[in-house]
Amino acid sequence: MTITLIAGIPATNDTFFHAIRFAAGDPAALIECDGHRMLIIRDIEMARAKASARADEVRCPADFMPTGGLSGDRETATAQATAEAIRQRGVDAVRSDRTLPLSFVAALGEVGVAVNYDANLGVEERRVKDEAELDSLREAQIDTQAAIAQACETIAHATADCDGLLQHDGDSLTSERVRTLIDIHLLAAGYQNPTCIVAGGPQGADCHNVGQGALRTGEPIIIDVFPRSKSTKYNGDCTRMVVHGEVPPAVERMHAAVLAAKIAGEQVAKAGATGESVNAATTAVIIEHGYELGLPAEDADAGRIAMVHGTGHGVGLSVHEPPLLDIGGPPLLTGDVITIEPGLYGPAVGGLRLEDMVVVTESGCEDLGSGLQLGMCWT
Repeated sequence: MTITLIAGIPATNDTFFHAIRFAAGDPAALIECDGHRMLIIRDIEMARAKASARADEVRCPADFMPTGGLSGDRETATAQATAEAIRQRGVDAVRSDRTLPLSFVAALGEVGVAVNYDANLGVEERRVKDEAELDSLREAQIDTQAAIAQACETIAHATADCDGLLQHDGDSLTSERVRTLIDIHLLAAGYQNPTCIVAGGPQGADCHNVGQGALRTGEPIIIDVFPRSKSTKYNGDCTRMVVHGEVPPAVERMHAAVLAAKIAGEQVAKAGATGESVNAATTAVIIEHGYELGLPAEDADAGRIAMVHGTGHGVGLSVHEPPLLDIGGPPLLTGDVITIEPGLYGPAVGGLRLEDMVVVTESGCEDLGSGLQLGMCWT
């Protein structure tokens, strides 16, 4: 008899939520044995869970009272009840995933049940998206791109003062103001929006610098937005670059290389190809255009321009999840949703990244977005 256990808080544990498609803010456990799925959850959640959760049976901790009773701590009590439910089945080991809390490991150990770690449990299930998940991801990506388009248009249509600083509605246009515009747009559309990236000029040379302060004309501005839908819990993830005014020749050359690298990666991405091979396709183009790869040495010249990260990653309930599109990246599966996002960064120029989300198919990949333009400016 093989018993599989997934436990934690479904509202925050994406693997657990994916397994039951039910969000609850208290500790719970899913025990699967010979195809039967039993959910142990707080008593006040049972009615909703019976109606909505993907489980054959719904119980509460009090149904599995150990000899010494249940702890007054809710998580500990849920772990104790889970251990008792498993002990009653007469097994000495369970299989679990990378998210299992230590509180459950400890409770199982107290009743003599070992936990066998399965590194792949839940991973492939989350990677292969069903049609409902693809619909949610497509909606999130289209909404994300709408927010980016608004931000890029605001920047492109701003005015520059005599010092080259951008002005909008009579005040300085800053990274913070643009982020607020994005936040308001996505809040109205029903999204939680982590601090997104609006990084201009040299700030953009650090690919994860969120950006701060005044934006300037003639400099590349990276806008990277990755919100999560409050209703579906699925993410969008998109990056564009905008330049106000005249585009510097160095940025034009960087843009041509990054766009060509992105297209090359998309042409390789299909079921059976590896994440490593997609990354190799994009980085080969970067090198062909005369740029370098990898993080700079401490004494690197300020004029060095390089792609410092891998090509992309999986997206779903988490904005960063398997598979990885980098060295060692695994074979792609039909239904994987991945980003393809090459970029170039240099302290003297700034940064440039183009990112879209695609779903992997048997014959290639399909863009999940709205076709938001990949040009360097909105005019």
